[in-house]
Amino acid sequence: MEVIERNYKIIEGRMIEQMDISLNFGKELIDSELDTGVLNVIIKPIVKSFYKYWSDKDARVGTLEQIRVTLNSAKELIANGEISKEQFDEIINRNFPTYLTNDQTDRQCKKDHSNYKYLKEVTRKCFVTQVEGSILFLKVNEDIKDYPELSRAAFKTKEKAYQALKRQLDYNEEGIAIVEEDSSILSVPVGKQIILTVLRKAFELTKKQLIEELDNTFN
Repeated sequence: MEVIERNYKIIEGRMIEQMDISLNFGKELIDSELDTGVLNVIIKPIVKSFYKYWSDKDARVGTLEQIRVTLNSAKELIANGEISKEQFDEIINRNFPTYLTNDQTDRQCKKDHSNYKYLKEVTRKCFVTQVEGSILFLKVNEDIKDYPELSRAAFKTKEKAYQALKRQLDYNEEGIAIVEEDSSILSVPVGKQIILTVLRKAFELTKKQLIEELDNTFN
C-alpha cells in the first residue's frame, strides 16, 4: 500500500499542476480575446467577471473533485485484486455521476439540449480513460521519485505513452467540437463565441504543452 500511496500523491500533484496550467492559459486568452473588437468593450466586464468566477471557483473546485474521484476509483479497483470487467463497470457506473456533475464544461451546458447526450457520453469516455491510466500509474512498483520516472515505468515506451495521451486528447477535442457545433448548448448569458474561442485555444495550448512534455520525458 505504501507504493500505491506514493504513486497516488505523485499523480495527484501532477494532475493539479496541469489543471492550474490549463486554467492560466484560459485567463490569459480571455484578456487577449476581449481586447479585440468594439462590442467587446460593452461585454468585457461581464464576460471577464464570469470567467474569473468560473475559473477560480467552479472549474478549480470541480476539477479537484474529478481528480479525487478518478484516483480513488482506480485505487479501489486495485485494492480489489484482479480487476474484472464487472468490477470495473460497477465502479465507473457508481462514480461517474460525481465526475460528471463536477465537469467544467458540463456545468455550463443545458441538460435538455439535443446534443447534451453526446457530450455526456464523451465525458464518460474521458472518465474511463483517466481511471484506466491511473490504474497503470498506481500499480508501478519500481523505485521512482517523480512524475517523469513514474510515466516511464508505467508506459515503458514513448509510443505507448503517446497513444494513451492521444486517446484522452481526442475525447477532449470531441467534447469541444460538440459545443462548437451548436453553441446554444451553453447556458452562459453573453459572450458565447468568445468563451468558445478561449476554450479551443486553451485546449490547443494544453495539447502542445503535454506533447512537448511527453517528448522530454522519453528522450
